Amino acid sequence: MKFCWSTLMVKNMDESLKFYTEVIGLEIAGRFEAIPGLELAFLGTGDTQIELVCSEESQRSAVGDAVSYGFEVDSLDAALTMVEEKGIPIHSGPFVHPNVKYFFIKDPNGLKIQLKQSIKQI
Repeated sequence: MKFCWSTLMVKNMDESLKFYTEVIGLEIAGRFEAIPGLELAFLGTGDTQIELVCSEESQRSAVGDAVSYGFEVDSLDAALTMVEEKGIPIHSGPFVHPNVKYFFIKDPNGLKIQLKQSIKQI
């Protein structure tokens, strides 16, 4: 069995696509209207993708605090600078541990996004 994607119900497809492409750096693999009133977009070029779903029902969806998406960055300092320049508030952190440093922001739908950098041990 192989994990293929996670689905996120979004309130505004254009706003969410802008966040995931411009802030997170994912590529749009596909975007289409599945049926009238139900738009889908897949992000990412690897084996695992994020599926964004926008519909009238998703307008009423709420993202819980128990879920987050995590993304590896080359430089946490550069990521901090980038989100600050885009006016995205830091939700929590940055935190530093012996092997990793990270912080959290929120996407346009309230989903926690963790940006982390692995610290190489010498």
